[in-house]
Amino acid sequence: MHRTVPIRTLRDGSVPGRRVAALLLALVAGALASGCQKSAASNASAAGAPAIPVQVRIAPTVKIPETTEYLSIVKSRHSAAINPQVEGQITRIFVKSGDRVSTGTILLQIDPLKQEATVSSQEASRAAQEANLRYAKVSLERAQKLSAAGVISKQELDNAQSNYDAALAQVKSLDEQVKQQRVELHYYSVPSPMDGIVGDIPVHVGDRVTVATLLTNINEPGGLEAYIYVPAERARNLKVGLPVRLLDNENHLDIATQISFVSPQVDTDTQTVLAKAAFSNPQAKLRIAQQVSAQITWGTHAGPVIPVLAVQRINGQFFAFVAVNEGKGTVARQKPLKLGDTIGNDFAVLDGLKRGDHIIVSGTQFLQDGAAVAEQIVNDGASAVAR
Repeated sequence: MHRTVPIRTLRDGSVPGRRVAALLLALVAGALASGCQKSAASNASAAGAPAIPVQVRIAPTVKIPETTEYLSIVKSRHSAAINPQVEGQITRIFVKSGDRVSTGTILLQIDPLKQEATVSSQEASRAAQEANLRYAKVSLERAQKLSAAGVISKQELDNAQSNYDAALAQVKSLDEQVKQQRVELHYYSVPSPMDGIVGDIPVHVGDRVTVATLLTNINEPGGLEAYIYVPAERARNLKVGLPVRLLDNENHLDIATQISFVSPQVDTDTQTVLAKAAFSNPQAKLRIAQQVSAQITWGTHAGPVIPVLAVQRINGQFFAFVAVNEGKGTVARQKPLKLGDTIGNDFAVLDGLKRGDHIIVSGTQFLQDGAAVAEQIVNDGASAVAR
């Protein structure tokens, strides 16, 4: 016997399960249609994104100097080291560092008492010998008269002559000794050998000095020299005439000169070669013994440069944006750079850029790699444009 199961119907006569299935199908179709519309809108938006206007400078090729910077010491071209010529104790110092002195000005006094006593002793000995000389002369004259009268023999006359000659020679010897001691007495007063400026005075009153003691320096004003100590491995490139720029630590000084001397020897202690660069100092901008930076230019090579303000630094690496035409349009590409020294308002580019590249110099803060850009070429002379 078969049972008939009645089917429940709604008031409108529809079956509930079929309505639910139809509702689900409608929701899925609506979601797919909405997704397709959004995707199409997104693609349309991406395809129509406006290009960012940027200013571009075409990378030029310039002569880039190859320079190396060394520490140098300024010294006078005409300087005299003052050492005593005698030993003794300093009793007076007549000058101070920085004084201008002329030739012959007494700088220091070394105690001369002992030498003065020696001179006095020599003069007394000479005076005594002069008395002996006078007596020998009188005796010789008497002997000559007696010999002429035949009273004394020829031998006695020769003895008188010999005594006189010996006394005369002794007086001359003592006279030379006195002169020598007087000359040495002058050494106890230390004079300046030339016109100049007194340098540092490392000694004091009461110090005992020897002939090896440095008393001070006299430096002639005007011409100076920069003493540059170049490592031995660069010595083969050193030659007279290489350009040199002298800079102080605060870059308030910029003196152009050139190598005027190259030492033929290597310092065994420092393994450096001494090079000198002579220059004038009319406004006294530099002082003797001052330390300055010396930039030696070894030569030049052709290479690209980039404006300083077009360079970005991220985690220690330098980057720049370059406008590149990739067929479908111009986009910004971020390139890593290896930079050299600055040349005016530009960096010398050692790697990462070539001549003719379109360097983006404005609006870089709004750019990302691959962003569409619209180029505006700026004058080659405008090396920096505010970003």
